[in-house]
Amino acid sequence: MDFELSEEQRAIAATVRDFVARELVPHEDLVERLDAVPEELAREIRGKAIAANLYAANFPAELGGGGLDALGVTLAERELGWTSWALQTLVSRPSNILQACRDGQVETYLLPTVRGERIDCLAMTEPGAGSDVRSMTTRARRDGGDWVINGAKHFISYADMADFVVLFAVTGTEQGPRGERSAISAFLVDHGTPGFTVSRGASSVSHRGYHHCELSFADCRVPGSALLGDEGHGFDLLSEWLGASRLTVAATSVGRARRVLELSTGWAATRQQFGAADRAVPGRRLQPRRHGDRDRGRRAPDPPRRLAARPGPDERRRRRDGQALRLGDARPGHRPGGADLRRDGPDERAPGRAVLARRAGRADLGRDQRDPAAHHLPLDAPRAGCLRWPEDGVRRQAAAGARKARTEA
Repeated sequence: MDFELSEEQRAIAATVRDFVARELVPHEDLVERLDAVPEELAREIRGKAIAANLYAANFPAELGGGGLDALGVTLAERELGWTSWALQTLVSRPSNILQACRDGQVETYLLPTVRGERIDCLAMTEPGAGSDVRSMTTRARRDGGDWVINGAKHFISYADMADFVVLFAVTGTEQGPRGERSAISAFLVDHGTPGFTVSRGASSVSHRGYHHCELSFADCRVPGSALLGDEGHGFDLLSEWLGASRLTVAATSVGRARRVLELSTGWAATRQQFGAADRAVPGRRLQPRRHGDRDRGRRAPDPPRRLAARPGPDERRRRRDGQALRLGDARPGHRPGGADLRRDGPDERAPGRAVLARRAGRADLGRDQRDPAAHHLPLDAPRAGCLRWPEDGVRRQAAAGARKARTEA
């Protein structure tokens, strides 16, 4: 089986990559500072994406989209993943579920969204319902020819910029393999509909300019024509149309990982430590020899142990600050020995930065975690093949010395 990309597929990736570098990346710092994309800039970028035939690439050509197949869309999303969500979203791929539109919904929602005239967002998640979609509590009940919606959604991405919401709500019950369960229906709800409010949700690391919102529905009345698909078949629409999002999310993550790798390796190659760049030196072993011995199945020799008096609290604090794993240089506002979520860090925008920060700020980095950078530790640090707090090493040495003294006595 041939896994090589065709000339057309390579051209798709190259075109999107060039667009990202030319039209999106230069605006990253502005978006980071403002936590928003200025409206005029958003219109400009969206217009350029439409002119370059990159907008709505996931929709069929007969609907006005780019007509790319699954692999083509995945390649495009991988290249778009190089930049932030706030800018990536401007080169939009409308929700595939809009292809379920019919009758007047096609002219009101589907086609304007594909043309870039309207923006959609998807609303499923609730405070008590995430992956378990059927446990949602937002409900829609019939009232004459209308539907009245009550409930709340949260973590709804881009809802503050969207013109309408594809909303999922419970409209009744149905029999399932395990008994009665909620019947889910989908609705198209315009912003500005009475009873429908959007508010800014919790801020998220690496998502500046791309906000998560909370939606509230209080006796929100929509016409019967707002029902998307058939009543009670919203879950079927999810299964039919949203499966492709698994590919695009994975592809975006690959793009993010590539960007993180470039930022990290570039920073590591130019980082100044002890008056010199912290570069790898040919022939230098960056990993202690005992680690290599252990990996090859041979027992590593035990490091020499020294007896030392247990330090006082001030001395323990000083050593702790000096020995914590260093993910960033000390600077005003930056806690020594740990990583903060500062805005000027080289990899601050990277997904997972919060995880690194939490790990660096914890006292216990894992009893079995090996120290990949022993040269970062002071010379008097106990080196037992893993990174531990210094007082632990001193305490162990003192205990061993006490046992030996008792034995000799």
